[in-house]
Amino acid sequence: MPKEAPHKETVTQRAIEQIKAMIAQGRLEPGQRLPTERDFAAQLGLSRSSMREAIRALTVLGVLEARHGSGVYVTQLEAGDLLETFGVVADLSRGPQLAELLEIRRIMESSATALAAARITPEQLGVVEAHLEAMRLTEDPERILAHDLAFHRAIAVAAGNETLAVLLEGLSSRTFRARVWRGYREEGAFERTRREHERIHRALVARDPEAARAAAAAHVGEVERWLRLQLDQGTPLPG
Repeated sequence: MPKEAPHKETVTQRAIEQIKAMIAQGRLEPGQRLPTERDFAAQLGLSRSSMREAIRALTVLGVLEARHGSGVYVTQLEAGDLLETFGVVADLSRGPQLAELLEIRRIMESSATALAAARITPEQLGVVEAHLEAMRLTEDPERILAHDLAFHRAIAVAAGNETLAVLLEGLSSRTFRARVWRGYREEGAFERTRREHERIHRALVARDPEAARAAAAAHVGEVERWLRLQLDQGTPLPG
């Protein structure tokens, strides 16, 4: 019996893996132009259609960049470019997946806050304090949300790990946070949220990583517990 031809998706996936391997091995460097589609396909022993689909997929992921009239290039492979689609997943998630993403955020944000407690500079601490003070001085939900986002973003930056900061940015996008926040604020959460932020700030000032970890985990955990309760009760969340 003749052997079945491999599925097109399998061939395309193989092309994707080969290109990724070339980048990982340094055979293709950030900013380098790829050979022409025909030459590259011949080099890797692939059809031009499979190569075209692989390039398209890696372009969507931010690994490659098509420049009109110039060709296809390896991007600079910045964390923000490669993880851009992560925020889209967070923005579009519903139901249990939304709760799972909050669980991931709790784990990651507590680690980032612990790192920040050990690494934060006086200037970075000043930025955190400014957003905390701004949250104290307003009752406007949109302003509180904006400073809440900026407060956590400043801490993630202070952790000194760019990839971790980008992952948290995706999990904490304004759209994602706003959907949860609009429901959560109805539970009288403003004052509780301020107190939780103040505990995080005190741990940062004390440069106590374990206290910072615990404070951040408790803060996100409160929102996570509220969200799971809404899901258990079948309460619809804002879109």
